[in-house]
Amino acid sequence: MALPGSVGILGGTGPAGRGLALRLAAAGIAVVIGSRDEGRAQEVAAQLAGPGPLSGAANRVAASADAVVVATPWEAAAQTAGELADVLAGKLVISMVNALVRVGREFQAVVPVRGSMAATLQAVLARSRVTAAFHHLPAGDLTDLARPLDADVLVCADDPAAGEETVALVEAIAGLRGVLCGSLASANAVEALTAVLLNVNRRYKAHSAIRLTGLGERA
Repeated sequence: MALPGSVGILGGTGPAGRGLALRLAAAGIAVVIGSRDEGRAQEVAAQLAGPGPLSGAANRVAASADAVVVATPWEAAAQTAGELADVLAGKLVISMVNALVRVGREFQAVVPVRGSMAATLQAVLARSRVTAAFHHLPAGDLTDLARPLDADVLVCADDPAAGEETVALVEAIAGLRGVLCGSLASANAVEALTAVLLNVNRRYKAHSAIRLTGLGERA
């Protein structure tokens, strides 16, 4: 399946967004890091420059890419996407947003009204094809290109074609395998699992990710 020529990352200046941008650029995909603060986006892109085509711009410019990833803080995701609904119409929009809060030393999942952030974004972006992916990858590992990745990425999608496109994008990054795991109704469990992994990583001072056994080769 053909990869998008360009990927925009809304709210891409955070650790996870930066790491994903770096890995996609290293795979030869033109990446636009987006932010409400255009200067901040350009600054981050300049810091990451080197592995491939990477630039920084305002979120609206990033949203004009062929495919778009939403990597904003969860509290701002729906508003940010809603403001760009016209630009995002008809596009593949991948949510990597996790609704989490920290209570003491523990991360806990927050359940949005619609069950998940991916479903929330689909409701806001009725004319877009929203999928969920990239939730469980440690940001530090993504950002360190010298560190090989070895992980599965769970992909949720209501639109089968959008799911396959998302898997193809996942697998453009060396060491990652995309695994279709259901419709956006499954995204609530996928997003909530992020809190568990963060707690495990904090407890064991690790960078654990997910690897599923027993699947064999993808057909």
